Amino acid sequence: MSLNTISNQTLALAGISQAAALVQQLATTGSANSAALEASIGSLFINDKNGILQVFGGLSGLKLGLEQLDEQMTGFKIANPDQARYSASLVFLERQLAKEPVLLKTIFDGIARAQTQSEQFGLLHENVFANLGDIYHSTISTLQPRIMVNGEQEYLSRPDTVNKIRACLLAGVRSAILWQHCGGTRWKFLFYRKKIQAEIQVLRKQL
Repeated sequence: MSLNTISNQTLALAGISQAAALVQQLATTGSANSAALEASIGSLFINDKNGILQVFGGLSGLKLGLEQLDEQMTGFKIANPDQARYSASLVFLERQLAKEPVLLKTIFDGIARAQTQSEQFGLLHENVFANLGDIYHSTISTLQPRIMVNGEQEYLSRPDTVNKIRACLLAGVRSAILWQHCGGTRWKFLFYRKKIQAEIQVLRKQL
């Protein structure tokens, strides 16, 4: 089954948007949509051999991402500049990461350890977030440009919140990898914009 479809590309973009939205929620309020957080973190531990939807546990797992992607692609003005910046940076960093096989192996090995942890403690346990956060910090955050997260210092100074933000950024890179696997490119995003917008509406009606 080919992953290279407009539907899968839209779902992968929604995964990126969802990660960006979760990062913003955590940085500005200290908490995040629990269903979306579970789906995004869970996506790190599931491969795409059975399709993109399986990675997120079904379409409902991308509800927040589809809403945010729809909002960002509607109109001529950027609806949420921070989220747009996070999303664009995640796609760019994925391309940088693709040239670093040693870093990729370190990430995959770390995610395998985190998956074992999640099976023992639960997907959203602090130990899992700490492990995923450390993976992001020691690998992807060494690439340039680093993603600078805007938010309230009250939350950004808390180690548990920082771990969750980094874990969500890691999940965002995972979705950017899915975007590439599905044939997504910068040009496709620009030239297929109307097709993507139409597919978002189709998917949202199914929620």
